[in-house]
Amino acid sequence: MSWQVVEGSFRDPSGFVYTRDGTLYRQVNRSFAQEFDAFIASGLYEELARDGVLVAHRQVGLESAANDDAHAVLQPDRIEFISYPYEWSFGQLKDAALLTLTIQERAIGRGFTLRDSSSYNVQFRGGHPVFIDTLSFAPLEEGKPWTAYKQFCEHFLLPLTLMSTRDIRCEALLRSYIDGIPLDFGSRLLPRRTWLGLSTLLHIHMHAWAQSRYAGSAVTTTAAKGRSMSRQGLLTLVKNLKSAVQGLAWRAAGTEWAEYVTDNNYSEAAARSKRDTVQAFLRRSQPHSVWDLGANTGEYSRAAREIAPLVVSFDVDPAAVERNYQRAKSNQETGILPLLLDLTNPSPALGWAGRERLSLEQRGPADTVMALALIHHLAIGNNLPLERVASYFSRLGRKLIIEFVPKADSQVKRLLLSRPDIFPLYTREGFEAAFRQHFTIDAVEPVQESERWLYLMTACPRSEG
Repeated sequence: MSWQVVEGSFRDPSGFVYTRDGTLYRQVNRSFAQEFDAFIASGLYEELARDGVLVAHRQVGLESAANDDAHAVLQPDRIEFISYPYEWSFGQLKDAALLTLTIQERAIGRGFTLRDSSSYNVQFRGGHPVFIDTLSFAPLEEGKPWTAYKQFCEHFLLPLTLMSTRDIRCEALLRSYIDGIPLDFGSRLLPRRTWLGLSTLLHIHMHAWAQSRYAGSAVTTTAAKGRSMSRQGLLTLVKNLKSAVQGLAWRAAGTEWAEYVTDNNYSEAAARSKRDTVQAFLRRSQPHSVWDLGANTGEYSRAAREIAPLVVSFDVDPAAVERNYQRAKSNQETGILPLLLDLTNPSPALGWAGRERLSLEQRGPADTVMALALIHHLAIGNNLPLERVASYFSRLGRKLIIEFVPKADSQVKRLLLSRPDIFPLYTREGFEAAFRQHFTIDAVEPVQESERWLYLMTACPRSEG
């Protein structure tokens, strides 16, 4: 049987995640046998998995191992869609930070600690964050400080502080710094007033100064040997970090499309017609996974969720994504995952050899892609030729539900107010001709009381862009 390592897990010598004949496994290497067995025997795994904060697994036989170095082989529950911190809303990153601290707190209570606190150890499932790295746990060494403290600050506290106090768009730094935003860099970006806050002063500014002060390896080693922290001290550190994270907030308002869902030209009949047609197309397609591109606050994502078990709800607007997430969280909605995505610059493949973090396209194709009230933003707002949009969409999903918005529509007129009309091919006929190069058109329906049209399409096999 052939196996393939999951590229994002290759750095850890304790074990790795791989697939074999379509099944997901995690191998625990012999070098980590003692720590893993102690973790399981402590009851901590059972407690965290039972409470849904750590991904559950079942242990299988060594015949499923990837190589001869296996101490144990686990079959973890699969996360249906892998997302990354630079795609999360402010609230998602904050909840992931609090989950990490809660797990560390509970681990300390049982004599364990998190060896690392990477934001990539968290995924979202069923509307909630869940920790996915079973091999992050190790027995606590009395007197030893938390080795993952700096990583937590760089992956969580600093980005959240930048987003809260400087600009929500600072989250984009996480795409450049996938190992965490450097403390010295982030400290210089923060407003002066953050020096007056005890948490930011200690955990970011003074932390950055200390890192710079003891940058020499010999000095750093000597300083580390002299540090000692009791178990109560570790708990106090976690409590302080929790308080710092909980005190950070961002108001999701003021961006261009945050109010679009209540500020458009749909009549009540048009909105009902559009929803009914979209759901009829979905029932015809029977998808398991739907990607809603340009979802705004997720109205049609929720219509899709009534039919499909998993809906990934993408939008470029941080305020819209935040509102979508908070609504899903408040209503305990499962199966909807709001994410931040700029379709004109989608998440690329990142990390070592460009393979640690997958591009959007590599995480597909979805069963069905929805692109509602979106094509005019791409074609007119961003000067993207219709044929190129069609080509990309054909690689993202097997089926496509797309809305054509003509130039007579008020939202297109709004786009054309600030630019010349250099889009002679942006007609319904031009749209159909472009998309027929990559799709077959299965159905077309008008949106009542509007000039818009809804299409159901099937991607052509091996479409080339």
